[in-house]
Order: sequence, then C-alpha cells, then structure tokens
Amino acid sequence: MSSEPKREDKERGGNRRFVRVKKSCRFCSDNVDYIDYKDTRVLNSYVPERGKILPRRISGVCSPHQRMLATAIKRARNAALIPFAAD
Repeated sequence: MSSEPKREDKERGGNRRFVRVKKSCRFCSDNVDYIDYKDTRVLNSYVPERGKILPRRISGVCSPHQRMLATAIKRARNAALIPFAAD
C-alpha cells in the first residue's frame, strides 16, 4: 500500500485519513469487580434492539468484563428482568 493520497483526495484538497479512536473499558475505568444482573439499566445499554449481546469490538469492553457482562445478561434474561428478543 502506498501512503500517497488518492486522486479523489487530491481533488478535494485534503489528505483524508481514517483516525481510529481507541476504545476503553467503561468497567475498568470505574473499577468494577462484579457486574450485577439486577442492574438492567447498565445491561440494556449492551443489548441492542435485536436482543443480542454486543461484541467487545463494538462495545469496547475488555475481555474479563465482557465475560462478566455476558453472564449477567444471561442471568437477567433467565430471571425475566430483560427480554430474550425484542418484539
């Protein structure tokens, strides 16, 4: 790959580059040791409308907290605190 800007970019007058913002784990920054399955407000932020658990590449959660989060979501689903799928 060349690092030279493409012809389209030159015509627009700029050097367009994609800058990725590094994601950080929300639970690590808050020093969370346990994710409570009864805290549905936090859990619902990691379950989109389709009802699946967000992957860590999208949510930015680290792997230990992603495992805790998945376990908490599954426990909350079994306790009928959050739905398995959206209507």
